[in-house]
Amino acid sequence: MAPRSAGLLLHPTSLPSRFGIGDLGPAADVLLDWMASAGLSIWQVMPLGPTGYGNSPYGCLSAFAGNPHLISPEILAANGLLPSGALDAVPAFPVERVDFGPVREWKETLLRLSFETARRARPSLRDELEAFAGAPEQREWLDDWALFAALSLRFPGVGWAKWPLEIVERDPAALAAARRELSDEIAFQTYLQWLFFGQWERLRAGARRRGISVMGDVPIYVAYGSADVWACRRFFTVDADGHPETVAGVPPDYFSATGQLWGYPLYRWDVLAEDGYRWWVERMRLNFRLADLVRIDHFRGFAAFWEVKAGEATAVDGRWVPGPGAALFSAIRNALGDFPIVAEDLGTIDDDVRALLRETGFPGMKVLQFAFSEPDHPYLPHRHVPDSVVYTGTHDNDTTCGWFRSAGEEERARALDYLGTDGRDIAWDLIRAAFTSVADRAVVPLQDVARLGSDARMNTPGRADGNWEWRARPFHFSQETAAGLRRLAVLTGRTA
Repeated sequence: MAPRSAGLLLHPTSLPSRFGIGDLGPAADVLLDWMASAGLSIWQVMPLGPTGYGNSPYGCLSAFAGNPHLISPEILAANGLLPSGALDAVPAFPVERVDFGPVREWKETLLRLSFETARRARPSLRDELEAFAGAPEQREWLDDWALFAALSLRFPGVGWAKWPLEIVERDPAALAAARRELSDEIAFQTYLQWLFFGQWERLRAGARRRGISVMGDVPIYVAYGSADVWACRRFFTVDADGHPETVAGVPPDYFSATGQLWGYPLYRWDVLAEDGYRWWVERMRLNFRLADLVRIDHFRGFAAFWEVKAGEATAVDGRWVPGPGAALFSAIRNALGDFPIVAEDLGTIDDDVRALLRETGFPGMKVLQFAFSEPDHPYLPHRHVPDSVVYTGTHDNDTTCGWFRSAGEEERARALDYLGTDGRDIAWDLIRAAFTSVADRAVVPLQDVARLGSDARMNTPGRADGNWEWRARPFHFSQETAAGLRRLAVLTGRTA
């Protein structure tokens, strides 16, 4: 069991900055100071990989690489990796939302300027990048990622399955020729990863100094258009031409009457097992390097996953297929030791999932917004257990204020009766319920701390666009709010 603690859910892209997107720079340091003053000791982030279509951190283009858009321009400037005055004329980006297209274009230009500056100003750069690329931490994946990223620019707007056949099939001679032809771009992509991991390690060290643990997030699946599927096609359900055969999703649920059709290729778990689940072991090794504890998304998919034939319009016509079960986690533990994992055990939970949770010993999640949908719901605080993590809501939920406004009359009445409140401060009523729970860890989104409505929602499952854009404002991190959180954390035994 873990010590009682409290934390904040906030992705780095949501941090304030004048560069159109949050990053790993000064605003992240301000956040950590604010969290420490609020008595919070867990910072939960979403996956940190490079995002593709839809900008979802849960559909990254690599299960290993870092997102270059999180690189802080201010740290680059402070380290002499930008020319003087490079940040004097920044476009007027929106402050409440990430406008991903313009931000991506501007930051790409800035990062290439940084690379050229570094090559001139840092004679040792080539040796440093070679040492970085050759280190055990990166050697397993960086070569493929940098080549994939370079090829993606060589063939813009064209998925890897439509690249030249010899590249799709990863013919060694063709790959060697591509590496020679694209050597400058590969060096740039390697530079971006060097920057990302350096800046993230700086931030992690700052969190540790403040007594704050980082909770990372590992999506169960990877995007079809990712470097992982291209480089390790045998592990995924794609055919000889590189087209998906079956894809992932979930059946009809709380969020959607037609289910959720994610479209990610499924794993060939039998092939992964033959290799000792090595790809997953290396994936978890990297994530334990990035974070102190790791939440595994869609944990129920390891017991059984919802398989849908590629080409279906919805997830309704699918079937449950057995997953790898405890064998996967035994392989991870045998290789890496007993690292702390949190299981996202939401959705359709049956006896097989419960048995897997017991066998692995991973704590599960309790989401209070779901707790009032029926009498004596298992997520109600009186039914919590210590070895669990309680949330008011997750990145997939509406904000608590938004949830309460849209809830049905019976659900609202049950919530008010259970919480003993009139609902005028429903977000903090739920925060109080989370903090007073017997669950060892309580984590709340910043949107609930700031009492924000549905316009601050991070993600609406099933909606194709407009997600992942929300950004915090500096006034959301007030000392008055921090004092309120600290008082609650002290009252409920969640401070050290």
